[in-house]
Amino acid sequence: MTTVLFLGLGHMGGPMAANLAAAGHRVLGFDLVPAALEAARAAGVEVVSDTAVAAAEADVVLTMLPNGRLVLDVYRGDDGAPGLLAAARPGTVFLDCSTIEVAQAREAAQAAEAAGMRAADAPVSGGQVGAEAGTLAFMVGASEEVFEEIRPLLEVMGRRIVHCGGPGLGQAAKVCNNMVLGISQIAVAEAFVLGERLGLDHQALYDVMSEASGQCWALTTNCPVPGPVPTSPANRDYAPGFAGALMHKDLTLALHALDDQGVQGGLGRAAQEIYERYAAGDGASRDFSGIVETLRAAGKDA
Repeated sequence: MTTVLFLGLGHMGGPMAANLAAAGHRVLGFDLVPAALEAARAAGVEVVSDTAVAAAEADVVLTMLPNGRLVLDVYRGDDGAPGLLAAARPGTVFLDCSTIEVAQAREAAQAAEAAGMRAADAPVSGGQVGAEAGTLAFMVGASEEVFEEIRPLLEVMGRRIVHCGGPGLGQAAKVCNNMVLGISQIAVAEAFVLGERLGLDHQALYDVMSEASGQCWALTTNCPVPGPVPTSPANRDYAPGFAGALMHKDLTLALHALDDQGVQGGLGRAAQEIYERYAAGDGASRDFSGIVETLRAAGKDA
């Protein structure tokens, strides 16, 4: 049994913590939202109010937070308050499963190691459904030793675990993957809008593309029009899924990485701009495949 301090019990973190508890691990949970704490408690998580005390008991401190600044604040402290690096026992593994800047992931790992701790970044793919089912994909940046130590925990929460290299490279893999996803979802949506204007039936276009060179996850799983894939968000009025605000966030992380590394990335930059507009309105809380409606409305009348 491993004792895990789990910070961030929202739509993703809550089910992940519940799965760890169900597998027999001791999970100490913290969140700022009372409803999240109640749900976690009902799932077997020990709710804590003092994270510093809990950190001193933990073998692993796992964070699932909205952004990198919060991760760094939790590690190092803010406004004069000490962080969890100062409270944990030497050698504790600080495992961050948030999706944050590659540079921030490396900064967090360096801070942990300087404090005598060990670190890993392991962002996830698979959404809330994957978190609940324990079928997430983890992209892990860590030393080989730390990777092997945390692998049993990750295997409780996920189905596919990939060691991508040292600290920060889990986030690097995530940002590259989601840049492709954002671009391909736009491409599929544009194809359907064009097909509509040309008089193509949605099902006919899907039947061609799904068995031809246009085949991709954005089409066969997240088809942006109702009908061809009954389980896609398009059949539920674009209820997420993966919300437009999250896709905009991930594409913004990709944009920063492109700038940091001097990569032109024309398609990635264009996708970020398109999703920025989408997330500025109702698209923030709708599935990112709903971008098809934005693209359809932006076109000229036939």
